[in-house]
Amino acid sequence: MSKFEKVVKGSFYDISEKLHNDISNSAVSINLVDEARKEVNGCEMLVRVYDKYFMRNSSRASLTVAMISNKDNDEIYVSAIGSGGGTGVFLRFDWGAENNLVYLVEDSLANMGY
Repeated sequence: MSKFEKVVKGSFYDISEKLHNDISNSAVSINLVDEARKEVNGCEMLVRVYDKYFMRNSSRASLTVAMISNKDNDEIYVSAIGSGGGTGVFLRFDWGAENNLVYLVEDSLANMGY
């Protein structure tokens, strides 16, 4: 498992769409599996799950991106978790697949100035 967390400021919609575009355009084999959105008392929540096929070890890995806004200011908590890139039943060596997926979020936020 690989994980990245950051608090950023800005437009929830703009940041979520930029992240989605950067992730989706990073490879032909990456797909948005599903998403969940909810707004409660002015706070927005978004969870997106992606998966990607890695030819180097014939496996799939998943990326879960969660975003939660703070209704009192424009802070947005972003969490990215990569999982499932290993091959075999007992061996969890993933050749960096999980890190590769999480880096997409880290890099996208850095390119946005965060």
